[in-house]
Amino acid sequence: MNSSKLIIAALLIIPSSWTRVTRLNNAITTAEESYSTANYEKSVADHLVLANEFEYSSPALSFDLGLSHQFSEKPDEALTHYDQATQSPNTMLASFAFNQSGVITGNKKEYEAALSKFQSALIKDPTNETARYNYELLARWMQRDEERKNQEQNKPEPSDFAKRKKAEADRLVEQFLFGDALQVMQDAMAQDSTVAAYQDFMSTLQEVVEIDEN
Repeated sequence: MNSSKLIIAALLIIPSSWTRVTRLNNAITTAEESYSTANYEKSVADHLVLANEFEYSSPALSFDLGLSHQFSEKPDEALTHYDQATQSPNTMLASFAFNQSGVITGNKKEYEAALSKFQSALIKDPTNETARYNYELLARWMQRDEERKNQEQNKPEPSDFAKRKKAEADRLVEQFLFGDALQVMQDAMAQDSTVAAYQDFMSTLQEVVEIDEN
């Protein structure tokens, strides 16, 4: 092959590679625009073009796909992409991915798993205050929920006397006599321990009375 043929061959190859790079850059720009304008369903499609047609992959792409799926109300798909993003060497990005996974898992009422994901987010990046807030809030809620369940299990069956006093207090509440209603329940408690079955009611009365006094 002479030199002129080599030059022609090179010219045939180079524009093809340039075209692919241009198309890839355009696809990246399109995905970024749909994501930034909160057009999440289009963002999913545009990001999948990068992944499927161009075989382009990165933790950032996985995270953006996760968010786009999440805001498109496709939580299971979002979790798949967040799991990929948690492997990022960028600890901040990995932490954000763990946090978002925790939010979705918590919304599915898988609280132990959600707490673990928030904890992983903090291990990746201890400065992630959103993950810290989510972890502490969920941990406190789970503790209180456990305490509430224990109280429900240990709650006594109210006696007829206790039921009568509760009915009396209810009538006083209807007249907005919250202090009097609380006094009735407290006096009844001193006489009959099964009045404790209405502890939540008494606590609410106590809070209302304190507000009135202030």
